Order: sequence, then C-alpha cells, then structure tokens
Amino acid sequence: MHVKSLKVFCDVVARRSFSVAASENGLSQSGVSQIVQHLEDNLGVRLIDRSRRPFVLTPEGEVYYEGCLQLVHRYETLLDEVRTLHRFEAGRVHVASIYSVGLNYGKQLIERFTDKYANATVHMEYHHPDRVYQMVEEGQADIGLVSYAATTRSVRAIAWRDEPMVLVCSPAHPLAQRPRVTAAEVDGLRIIGFDRGLPIRRNIDRQLAEFGISVQAPIAFDNVDTIKRAIVVNSGASFLPAPSVQGELSAGELVSVCIEAVCLTRPLGIIHRRGIEPSPTTQRFIEMLTGAAYSTLASPDRPRLATNKSGVRNPSGKTEKVTA
Repeated sequence: MHVKSLKVFCDVVARRSFSVAASENGLSQSGVSQIVQHLEDNLGVRLIDRSRRPFVLTPEGEVYYEGCLQLVHRYETLLDEVRTLHRFEAGRVHVASIYSVGLNYGKQLIERFTDKYANATVHMEYHHPDRVYQMVEEGQADIGLVSYAATTRSVRAIAWRDEPMVLVCSPAHPLAQRPRVTAAEVDGLRIIGFDRGLPIRRNIDRQLAEFGISVQAPIAFDNVDTIKRAIVVNSGASFLPAPSVQGELSAGELVSVCIEAVCLTRPLGIIHRRGIEPSPTTQRFIEMLTGAAYSTLASPDRPRLATNKSGVRNPSGKTEKVTA
C-alpha cells in the first residue's frame, strides 16, 4: 500500500474530517473517501464507523491507525534523513505552543533556527494548553511548547527554561505607589487570575501558599494577553511571567511590585509524542531550545535510531509560518 494513502488515512483520523484531510493533501473529498474505502476493501474490515456523527474508529481502525501513524512517521523521518545527508537541511518542524510562549519567543526562535538551517521550515501555531497536548498526541504537531509540561502515557516532557513570575498592577492600583511590599501585605489580595483548570493557576496558588499568601481571583481568563488587558481596564493586579510583561512595564501601562523574600517561577517545557522518533529537523529544533544533544534527552525506554554524520536524526489557532 502506498505510504501516501496511509498518510491520508492518518490525517482523516487526526483531523476528524475528510474535507480537512483532503484540503491538506491537495485532494478532493471524494478522492479521500475513495482512498479510505480502498484501504478497507483491501483489509476486509471497516476502519471508520460513518454511521455516527462525528465518525469514530472501529476497534480495527484504532489498531490500524496507531500502526499507520508510526509507519508514516518512520517514512517521513527516513526522507528527512536522506535529504540531510549532505546538509541540505530541508526539513520541516510543526510546533504547537501556548499563547504566551508563542507570542514571547516564537518569532525569535523561528529566526534563530532558519538562520542556522536556511532551507528548513518552521510552522508555529498558538493554542490553549489542552489543544497543544491534543495536537502532539494526535500527530498534528511535532512538538509542543507549554508551561508545567507533564509526561503522560501519550507524550513525553523535556525541561526547557524557568521564567520568573512577577506581581504587576495597573498604575491606578493602590499597590502601584508601593513598589516593595511584604508577603503579609499581599495576603488576601484580589487579583485577575488564570482559570482554575489551568496548571499555572494551581501552581501559582501552591507557590504563594508556601510563602503564607492566599489570593482571591473573582475574574479569571485562560491566557496572559487577556489578563494584561483586563488589568488595565479594571485597574487590577495579577501574577504573570516577567517576559510577558516587559513591553507593558517599559511603556508604563503596568507597574511591577516586588514582594520581599518571595520568588515565583513558571517552568516551560517541550512535549513530543511517545514512541515516535522525532525527525532530524525536529531534533535539531529541540537541541536549539535546550542547548543539549537530543541523544542525552532521548527516553531511555526506547532505542534511538542511527544518526547521520552530523550526529542528529532525523489546524484553528494563530499561525506563524516561515519558509526559508
């Protein structure tokens, strides 16, 4: 069976849409349906239950999808490695990122990588954390950039960097006139926070509790950018990653307040699908982020594939795409 047909099938399943898979593969929707039908006829089983909306995989389809996904990844990895044997570096990396990380680091990361690998392509999308995990799990993204990255049954987390968290407020907030306060003076503060379901909210609450601080967050949102706007509009305050508020602090739109003897951080991490060897280009991107060879970061529970001479193997949100 042609690998292209397997890829089309995987795309149909990952996108949960025949039409989206058709568009991404330059085919008609009927053409994609015929490919899936041909696969089913050859196997003598139904892979997709079309009687349900949205469609679901049959038990046979689940097994076939997992196997095809690995075959397609291995084939694309092989192509990428062959192309890079003479340092042509024509690979592609699809990155899914939470909003704050993508907005703060996306442009510079893409520029750094494509400056080094002039023929490489980086496609970056910004999403809610849950969507980032979903894209990586379903093979829609090669890696994800998230805060408080967690290893699960489907994805593996790699530490990237720690960001300092700072208390910021509107210039109209009472704390704006007091650039330095004690933990006791902040205890009970009303802030504009993150949604309770987000890891960052739970971790901020936990870290503050270690310093004897409890805050109230009657207003909450799921991303840094919205919280910054809400602080200005509501003359409020919040705990936010320092790199995310540098522009507003410089412009005088927000004011930073130092809490004596209190240090908060937000760890950032990289996630990738377990059991799938990242392509050479993806490994290079991970190495650029971490400053360490991928071989030292690779999971010990699975063997690495052979390396080339360079020592490296090889839809919805806001999108930034750079093609060199």
